[in-house]
Amino acid sequence: FIEVKKKKKKKIFKGVLLAELVGIFGAYFFFKKMNTSQGFMQTMSKKFPFILEVHYKSIEHSGMYGIREQDPEKWLNGKN
Repeated sequence: FIEVKKKKKKKIFKGVLLAELVGIFGAYFFFKKMNTSQGFMQTMSKKFPFILEVHYKSIEHSGMYGIREQDPEKWLNGKN
């Protein structure tokens, strides 16, 4: 009975660890895509503006300012 509990705890731990790793890598690739693709950022601004707001705040927190103001200009110029 104790052995079964240990195995179950191990499985749960591995599942939680895997979920956390997937979340971390997913967040990294999502952030990278937001940083490199103006089209993706423009889509996010239309469909999920709160996610774009979090992205801008994280960039500003790292000390980079002005990106928020430059993006709409880039999107406008990209259509011409």
